[in-house]
Amino acid sequence: MSRLGKLTYTQKQCLGATGKLMQQTEMLFPGARIGVAASGGVDSWLMLKILTLRQRIVPFPFELMVLHVNPGFDSNDHAPLASWLKENGVAGHLELSDHGIRAHSDENRKKSACFYCAHLRRKRLFELCKEYGLTHLALAHTADDLMTTFFMNIFEAGKVYGMSIKDDFFGGELQLIRPLMYLEKKTVIKAVKEFGLPVWKNSCPSAGKTKRTQTEDWLEDRFTRDRRIKRNVLKALQRWQLDITLNTK
Repeated sequence: MSRLGKLTYTQKQCLGATGKLMQQTEMLFPGARIGVAASGGVDSWLMLKILTLRQRIVPFPFELMVLHVNPGFDSNDHAPLASWLKENGVAGHLELSDHGIRAHSDENRKKSACFYCAHLRRKRLFELCKEYGLTHLALAHTADDLMTTFFMNIFEAGKVYGMSIKDDFFGGELQLIRPLMYLEKKTVIKAVKEFGLPVWKNSCPSAGKTKRTQTEDWLEDRFTRDRRIKRNVLKALQRWQLDITLNTK
């Protein structure tokens, strides 16, 4: 850890948990070129920071390129990210889109604004990965995101489905990875504060008003009665997704 400088307990926890998952699932390989999907929120900021740290300690080289697609509500939102990338010598592609605007317009009549915006963003991220010849697309979903998605799929669609840790797309040309799946949101938030990363406020008008937020609130209300329930649910879902990943290698 000496080459990383002095880290706090929480920062070490994030680095260790991420490294463990990456090793267990063989996420990376020598010469991997990772597109890091960065939204400006705490999760993607921590993922970016952790991956830059892991570049220093992984025993083989891999490249990072930040991909940011601004949804269009505030064209200056990503200014802190641009400055950070320049200061830290990290490559990036930052672009302004109209995805959020379109998702809240009459163009989108069937899906929720959040779903449609996410769909457009994911499609664009895939295009950028192909354009830049990237081998991986890293998404910053945490253990809490896995849990929320699992229950949303049950409540809204009547399906038992989680969130993959690692998945192949386009015949294996691109690998989607989620390195933060072992981390809880509260740990991520604390680590980001300690790293002093420049998180910016979500300017989307639907922020905090989505089905996902309702599900998160519903779960949190139940967990306040016994915190052990949340820990057990997270562990069960993590083991389930890890088993799926290891059994499909």
